[in-house]
Order: sequence, then structure tokens, then C-alpha cells
Amino acid sequence: MAELKSVAKDTAIYGLSSIIGKFLNYLLVPLYTAKMTVESGGYGIVTNIYAYVALLMVILTFGMETTLFRFANKPDENPHTVYSTILTMVGALSLLFAACVLVFLHPIASCIGYADHPEYVGIMAVTVALDAFQAIPFAWLRHQHRPVKFFALKMLFIVLNIALNILYFVVLPALYVRHPDTVGTVYNPATGPGYAFILNLVCTSVITLFFIPELTGFTYRFDKHLMRRMLSYSWPILILGIAGILNQTADKIIFPLVYGDTSAGKSELSIYGACVKIAMIMAMITQAFRYAYEPFVFGKAKEKNSSETYASVMKYFIIFTLLAYLCVVGYMDILKLIIAPDYWPGLRVVPIVMAAEIMMGIYFNLSFWYKLIDKTIWGAWFSAAGCLVLFAVNIIFIPKYSYMACAWGGFAGYATAMLLSYFVGQKKNPVAYPLKSIGVYVIIAAGFYAVMAFIPNKWPVWIRLGVNTILILLFAGHILKHDLPVRSLPVIGKYFHQHQKQDYGQQA
Repeated sequence: MAELKSVAKDTAIYGLSSIIGKFLNYLLVPLYTAKMTVESGGYGIVTNIYAYVALLMVILTFGMETTLFRFANKPDENPHTVYSTILTMVGALSLLFAACVLVFLHPIASCIGYADHPEYVGIMAVTVALDAFQAIPFAWLRHQHRPVKFFALKMLFIVLNIALNILYFVVLPALYVRHPDTVGTVYNPATGPGYAFILNLVCTSVITLFFIPELTGFTYRFDKHLMRRMLSYSWPILILGIAGILNQTADKIIFPLVYGDTSAGKSELSIYGACVKIAMIMAMITQAFRYAYEPFVFGKAKEKNSSETYASVMKYFIIFTLLAYLCVVGYMDILKLIIAPDYWPGLRVVPIVMAAEIMMGIYFNLSFWYKLIDKTIWGAWFSAAGCLVLFAVNIIFIPKYSYMACAWGGFAGYATAMLLSYFVGQKKNPVAYPLKSIGVYVIIAAGFYAVMAFIPNKWPVWIRLGVNTILILLFAGHILKHDLPVRSLPVIGKYFHQHQKQDYGQQA
């Protein structure tokens, strides 16, 4: 239980940064969808380019975040040598990438459909290079169990980014109408969605400055022998990461290429990209869990009861992601207000994408059996299989079913990777997961979702929300009764225990 409390504590802090950050970042969604109409396809451009960014982040970090945790926790390795070697490798690769993109900017921009705006590609190349480099100091903070600074920097980026976006998408455009000569020195309406990329670069550059303490104050040691061993460990993680991120972004990269009508494709992608933001509530939960769980697992790998801990964490992860799923679906009438009404036809993808994100989280939980025995090649195979399924569904069905094919493609891809990892893992390194108990929760959640989904839209909103709230409370009640008794809760449980002692004393 102490181990689970440690994970819960770190997850709470990392999760707070992720949840608050994502919540604040959601302020950009109504801003972008209000200022970029569906017809303009502006938000489709933002969605498409950020999909490339996510893929490039995985390539440039080369799986070195997980590698840092693995090697820095080995008793025969110097953590600072591991850190400085990885920092040098990732920094050099990021610098080389940015330089190559800038040298061949126009051919690259033309290849991915931005011949008219090569500056979008150049700006994001520099930004992703800085982001990749920052990933290592951020991982170092996690390794040193310094979630406060981690949280502070994540928050600073988000707040600064939102403030600048409000300035350039709301304040300056309004001022430009009345004072074009003065405001025109710092704002150009023709830049349009390009400001989303420019402001991201500015914020990323500012955050880099705050990592000076993590980049100085120690002797840099580049160990070639260590580098070769770490690369041997990390390259399957790279393949795993590429396949994994393609499961999240390939649909947004493929969509404009296979949809056919370029203009209509960007409009459809705008709708899909905006609605997926609502589903990303599930992604931020799994990300927060990953931040805390990854260093924890490697630190506890040698303990005898580690398998029992992994099984318990898996169960609680599924329980609370299912609760989050029901909350999002149940309050969709409220959550949909974060995007402009023109984008609402795409809301039907949200339950599908969230289910896919839950399976991705389960897959991440299952992945530690091969990471802990240094057989990361298995992860590469599983993720590649899932990725192939996703590609096939998207390429075959996007021309006919538009962005619905994207949603179901991600679902099918994650399901494939999850099932393969589970069945192979149970043979290679079996863990006694409480499948019966987990299955009960899945069945209850599925039944409650079915009720929510079939409530007629003609019913008043307050009735729909009332019914959904009752179902959510019933699910939470089942959790409290069977797996999280009131007396085990941190604050309420203490009060309950004291009250019980007082009653016992009075009876005596």
C-alpha cells in the first residue's frame, strides 16, 4: 500500500500539472475555433502540423527518457554520467535536425503541402528541436523526484502561451482595425494560423532558460561505451515510440493526403482535431500516470512483491479511467461548449477516441514486462502491428467515412497492440491481473454508457445531465464499496476512524 501511495502522490502532482495545463490549454480551443472557421481550414492546418511535431519529438528524443530511468537506477552506473551522455546525444541530434530542415526548407514544405507557407515548417522545426532537448532535463527532474519544478515550468509555458495567444488572436486584431499603422508594427493579419506556431516557439525558448541549473554545475562526461549500450537498449523503444505516436497522429497526417479534396480535407480535419481535444482528457490522465509510474517501476523492479503491485496499479488505473470516461460522456452537453458550434458534428468521435486512449494506457501498463528484462524489441513489434492496423483502416476508409475512420482506426490499432502485449506478456513474464474484478467494472461502465448514449436528444438538457449524474454516482459508489472503502481515504478515512473510536469509547 505504501508503494501505491507513493505513485498516487507523484501522480497527483504530475497530474495536477497535466490537468491544469491541459485545462488552461483548452482555452485555446474555443479561441482557435472561434477565430478559425471550419471553412477556412485554419484549425486543420494547426492539427496537421502538430501531428508532425509529435512524431518528430519521439524520433529526436530516441527513447532516451525511458533509457535514462533504466540506466540511472543501475547500481553500477553514475547517474550524472548517464544524464550528461544522453543530454549530449539528444542535443546534437536536435541541432542537426533543425539545421537540415532550414537548409532544405522549401522542398520539405512542398512535400507535406505547405509550399505557400514554408515558414510554418521552419518555425516548428526549431521549436521541436528545443522541445526534444528539454525532454531530457524534464526527465531528470522526474528521476530526482522534483515534481514541484516540473509542475512550475509546465504551468509557466501554458500561462505564457495562453496570454500571448489571447494577445495575438483577440486583442491585437481588435486594435488593428482602429490603429493599423501602429499595431501593424507587431501584428500582421495575413499571418493567420502562423501565430500559433510563432508563439509556441517564443514560449519554448523562454522555458529553456529555466533549465540552466540542470544544464550547468556538473562535469559533462560523454561515455562512448555507455552510449552504445544505451542505444542498444533504446532503439527498440524508438521503434515502439514511433509506432505508438503514429497510432495517435497518423490519422491527422494521412487525412489530407488521402481524403481527396484538399480544401474540404482541411475543413473536415478541423472538425476532427477540435473534437479530439475533448477526448484528450483521457490522454492527460494516462500521461500524468506515466510520469509518476515509469520511474517508480524501475525503482521497485527488484522487490519480491513487485508483480502484485503492478497488478493492483493496473486495476486502479482502469477503474479511474472508466470513471473519467463516464464523466466526459455524461457531461458532453457542457464540455462541447469549449468548441464553436460549427464543430459539433464531430462530437460523435469523442467516446471512440477516449476508449482508444484507455487501451493505450493499459498497453503502457503492460509494457513493463519487456522493459524490465531489457527485451524492448517486443514493444516495437506490438506497436508496429497496431500501427499497421491503424494505417490500413485510415487509408481504406477515410475517403468514404471521413474522420470517423480516424477514430475507429485508432481504436483498432490500440486494441491490437494491447491484446498482443497481454497474451505474449503472460507467457514471458506472467502477472496475475485481477481480470474478474476489472471485467465487472468494464461491464458496468459499458452498460451505463449505453444508457447515456440512448437518452433522446429531445429531452431537456437538465434531465439528461441529471440521469447521467446518477449513473456516475452509482459507478463511484461501486468503487467506494468494493475497492476504495471510505475509511481508506486520506482525510475522510482519518475522520471516520476517529469518530469510530469516540463511539467505541462512549459505549465502553
